[in-house]
Amino acid sequence: MKKGLAVSVKKTPSVWEGFKAFLMRGNVIDLAVAVVIGAAFTNIVNSLVKGIINPVVGAFGTKDLDKYVSCLKAPCDFDEKTGTVVSGIPLMWGSVLSATLSFLITAAVVYFLMVLPMAKYLARVAERKAAREGAQEKTEATELELLREIRDALVAQRAGEGTR
Repeated sequence: MKKGLAVSVKKTPSVWEGFKAFLMRGNVIDLAVAVVIGAAFTNIVNSLVKGIINPVVGAFGTKDLDKYVSCLKAPCDFDEKTGTVVSGIPLMWGSVLSATLSFLITAAVVYFLMVLPMAKYLARVAERKAAREGAQEKTEATELELLREIRDALVAQRAGEGTR
């Protein structure tokens, strides 16, 4: 090995350090909070669908939407005790309708209570920022015009001195 040569070796971060840095970023923590709130909100929406929407829809038939079933291959026989299919191929469109209603209500609430107000807020912030930048550009433009006038006046003054 030669004397006097220093070799610099970059230390690569360990997997644990990289994972820790990833977790400490604000985005991951915000995402975790959103997932927890979303899970709690899902319970509220499911209760709303089961407690209010299903009975309203059930006023035209059965109270439980899960009982709305069509038979693809007849006959569809169900065991009343367990609720399982004994024969036939059932299409459980009531369960799909209930899940669709839950999704639509969740999406509407998230959009109208979270997305729409945030979009309006961000638009106002962008508008204010654009107005500030416009005022600053206007100030810079007037300063530039003033400097041009000074330059032109100096050029005219020098031209006037040269004719004497």
